[in-house]
Amino acid sequence: MTDTYHPVVAVVDFHHQRGPEVERWVGVDEGYDPAIDNDWHLLPFLALSDGAHAATEDFSYFTLVLKSTPERSLFGISCTRQLDSRELLNRPADVTRSTVQKAVVVITENPQTFTAIREKLSFVTKAWFAQKDFADVEILERFQESLDKGFGIQEDDRDLYFGLSMRELIHQFKWQTLVLFKCLLLQPKMLFFGSNCEKMCLVQFSLISLIPTLMRHLRDCADPRMDYYATHIEKPTSLKTSERASLLAYMGIPLQIFGKGSLFGPYTPLQQLDTLADQDTKSYVVGSTNQLLLQQKDRYADILVNLDDNTINIYSPSLRNALALSTADRRWIDFLTQSVHDTWDENIPSRPKDMGYAGSEEFIRLQFEEYLLSLLSASKYSRFVSSHKGDPKALLSEVEGDPSAEFGSEFMTQWALTENFALFERTTDSHLFDVVEPRHPCAGGLTIEDVQRRLAAQVSELHLDERWRSNKEAMGKHISTGRERVAGAINTLWADIEVMREAQRKRAEEQKAAAANNPATADEKNAKVAQAQASVQAASSRAGAYLSSWGTWASEKRKNWQKPENNPIAAPTTSTLPPTQIWAAEDTRPAVTTVSELSKEDTIQPVAPIATGRSGGAKGVNKEEHTEEEDVQKTQQEDIAIQVAAEDPWVQEKI
Repeated sequence: MTDTYHPVVAVVDFHHQRGPEVERWVGVDEGYDPAIDNDWHLLPFLALSDGAHAATEDFSYFTLVLKSTPERSLFGISCTRQLDSRELLNRPADVTRSTVQKAVVVITENPQTFTAIREKLSFVTKAWFAQKDFADVEILERFQESLDKGFGIQEDDRDLYFGLSMRELIHQFKWQTLVLFKCLLLQPKMLFFGSNCEKMCLVQFSLISLIPTLMRHLRDCADPRMDYYATHIEKPTSLKTSERASLLAYMGIPLQIFGKGSLFGPYTPLQQLDTLADQDTKSYVVGSTNQLLLQQKDRYADILVNLDDNTINIYSPSLRNALALSTADRRWIDFLTQSVHDTWDENIPSRPKDMGYAGSEEFIRLQFEEYLLSLLSASKYSRFVSSHKGDPKALLSEVEGDPSAEFGSEFMTQWALTENFALFERTTDSHLFDVVEPRHPCAGGLTIEDVQRRLAAQVSELHLDERWRSNKEAMGKHISTGRERVAGAINTLWADIEVMREAQRKRAEEQKAAAANNPATADEKNAKVAQAQASVQAASSRAGAYLSSWGTWASEKRKNWQKPENNPIAAPTTSTLPPTQIWAAEDTRPAVTTVSELSKEDTIQPVAPIATGRSGGAKGVNKEEHTEEEDVQKTQQEDIAIQVAAEDPWVQEKI
């Protein structure tokens, strides 16, 4: 075989018994099978991606190894479609399923031509399926001939990136776009996941295209064992600043991300996991549409980019620290994000709505190119400063300190450990900072403008207007629902009250009717009530009489205490009475001691006075002395009655 590889076309069929298989080749010598000679046993699985049956049309991008001397990488693109088997004009006997699924594949050496190939491939595949006769491959043969005629035509750099929209990438990931770019330079294990295979592949091509001219130097990307570029590159000896290609080559661009130990597989099937897990595979950028790979993401990925939910998960702690953006980094990417946001057009996302330069594809790529050149220059100057600490005259007067710190100290430390940095150091001049200023494009400390811009971006990302609109609608709906519920509850309450009232009314009517039908029962009930009321009234009267008597006794006693002391008879004390008289008074005390006992008697019995005299009970005393002695005895009896009444619980309660 010659050193150049002409594009070829293949047809991959999904057989219901044997699975995916290569059905035919177009554009190769008769009897020659490239899949056998180059060990492309995974080609059918690469062409028919997982989940392709769920879409009307699906595209897959992948890499293959050409077994030449030396080996090099080839790139494939497939277009998958389906057709109802009942519509076939000549249905083969082995077609037993209701649907026929096939993929038309183009294998080429130049991935930068994918944009033009993709449009033609889509049209050709659709037309071939429309024939409803897969035995007729004339349209495929003409398609291959057109690809062969266009082979070798050089395109400028602007055509290389057409169709790989950086505007959409920045609009989707915003500031995290710079995180992905710097992550690519650190060469970790990057895994992209998405249910849309074509979008997932194009995002990867878009990311690696941010390194200028790298798309033209992917010769070693299909297998971790290949290292042709690093072993054959030479250090530039001249520079033409007026020529962009000369400037980039002198600055060490492209950085060789996919060299020895690295792999690039835009779409990687599960059958290729052994290669990813191999100990010789140190880093890769691969994509998958199979959910099973997400279950083992910790094993196969240092960083996972999920395109279905627009999330980036970093599982390596050291990588997470290295990818933390500095203040200057954040200021720079916020500027790019704002330029895309201000010119965004939903109908045509790939170009600015005002058709201007700011925010366009070329504008974005030029900004990333400037960023990368500044990074390389700052790295060289940082090492130069370290080696000339004792010679301040050798340093640049307009540069203060270490400019590489603006890109992140941890990032610069880890980048210095990668294979692409080692190749860059070996193939570039130590004074690159004399060509490109060693300064971050947005160098400087944190300012108020940075804070305001970041807050504005975060508020914009929150979509407060949309959330308020949706919340307002939801709130109105909840208020309406709540009003209906409250009204329903009130109506139910009033209905229950009316039911209770009606039940009470019926019960009263029933009781009234029952009383009218049984008058004797009602009379007996009324008699019992009257009797109970009379008993209560009698008890109350008796208690009142007792309390009235007690009050009278207390009043009389108070009067006796208030008599003059010079009258020995007017205010006798208990102690002046003979003991026999006191005990006699106690012996003649009424038997009633409590109100409850008092209530058992119909009338209160008066206490008979004790007739005693100074001469031992003689009757020949005058009337005045007899009255005073009786008063003394009465007073003693009253004291005893008061004491007894005061001890009664019922009296205490009434008092």
